[in-house]
Amino acid sequence: MAQPTAKTSSHSRAGELGLEAQGPSEIPVSGWKHILSRVFAEISDDRVMLVAAGVTYYLLLAMVPTMAALVSIYGLVADPATVREHVGLLSALLPGGAVQIVDEQLQRLASAANGTLGLSLIVSLAISLWSANAGVKALFEAMNVAYEQKEERSFVKLTLVSLAFTLCLLAAALSMIALTVVLPLVLGFVGLGEGTEWAITAASFLAMLLVVSLGISALYRWGPCRESAKWRWVTPGAVLAVVVIAIVSVLFSWYTANFGSYDATYGSLGALIGMMTWMWLTMIILIVGGELNSEMEHQTARDTTTGADAPLGERGATMADQVADAVVAGERIFVEKDPSLKREIDALYGDAGRRRRQRAQREQWLAAGIPAVIALVAIAGLSRSGRRG
Repeated sequence: MAQPTAKTSSHSRAGELGLEAQGPSEIPVSGWKHILSRVFAEISDDRVMLVAAGVTYYLLLAMVPTMAALVSIYGLVADPATVREHVGLLSALLPGGAVQIVDEQLQRLASAANGTLGLSLIVSLAISLWSANAGVKALFEAMNVAYEQKEERSFVKLTLVSLAFTLCLLAAALSMIALTVVLPLVLGFVGLGEGTEWAITAASFLAMLLVVSLGISALYRWGPCRESAKWRWVTPGAVLAVVVIAIVSVLFSWYTANFGSYDATYGSLGALIGMMTWMWLTMIILIVGGELNSEMEHQTARDTTTGADAPLGERGATMADQVADAVVAGERIFVEKDPSLKREIDALYGDAGRRRRQRAQREQWLAAGIPAVIALVAIAGLSRSGRRG
C-alpha cells in the first residue's frame, strides 16, 4: 500500500484543524476546541469586562441625545406624544429599570417636540446625532479590542462611518417601532384567530431579533479598523450575541422583579443602576461575540477578508494575517514555527508569503546578532586589558 506523502500528511493535519476552512461551517470540532479556549483566554487578556464598562458609560451619555433624535424624526410623521406608547410595546426586550428610564425621558422629550421641520429642529437633531455618535465610536473601539486592531482611521473617516452607523441604528429603531404599530392594525383588519395572531406576534419579535442581528453583524464587519471580513465570518458571533442577549435580558428582568430589586439598596438610583448593569452585561456579550469571530478568522489560513484573496501578512487585518498555534491553545504564532504548516501555507499561497516570512526571520536574526557581536567584542577587549594588567 502506498505510503502517505509529506504533502498529504500536511493537508490531512490542516483539514483536522480547520486551517483550510473557507467558512466557519468547515471548521472541525478539534478546531473549535482551540477557538473556544482562545476566546476564554482573550476575555481575560483583553479585559473585556473593563472595556464593556467604559462603553456602557459612553452609551449612557449618548442615550438621551439618541432618544431626542428618535423623537424628532418620529414627530415628522406622527404625533410625538404617541412614541411612548409605541416604544412601550418593545418593553418585553428590556428590563424593568431600563423601561422606566426610557419612558421618563421619552415623556419629557415628547412634550417638548413640536413635530414640525424647521431650523431649530434641524439644529437640535444635528446636535443630538453628534452626541449619540460618541457612543457608536466607543462601540468601534471595543471592536478594535476584540479584533486586535489599532484605530488608524482619520478623524473625518471615522466620524463619517460612525455617523452612518448612528443613522442606521435610528432607522432600525424606527422600523421596529413601525412593526409593533402596523402589525396589530393588520391583525385587527384581517380578523384572524387568536392562535394565528399569537404566531404572527411571535414572528414579529423574531423579525426584530433578525434586525438586531443584522445590525450587530454590520458592527462586527465595519466597526474595527481593518479590511472588512466576509459576512460568513461575522454571522456566528452576531447570532450568539443576539441569542444570549435575549436570554440574559429575560433572566435579568425576572431576577430584578423577584429577588434583586435595586431600589432597596440604591433608592431613587435603583432604576439607573439596574439599567447600567443590563447595558454592561449586553456590552460584554457583544465584545465576546467579536472575540469569537476574530478567533475563527485566526484559525484558518484562508483569506477571510473581502476582495481578491491575498497571502498571509497582506490582508490588512491582524487576525486574518496570522494563523493560531494548532498545538498550544491560546498562544499565537506565525506559521513558520511549524514546518508542516509552513509547507502547507507555501503550497496554498506561493512565494509572496514565503518572502515576507524570510525577511522577518532575517530581521529577527539581525536584531539578535548585533547585540551578541557587541557583547563578544566587549568581552574580548576586557580579556586583553586583563592580560596587560
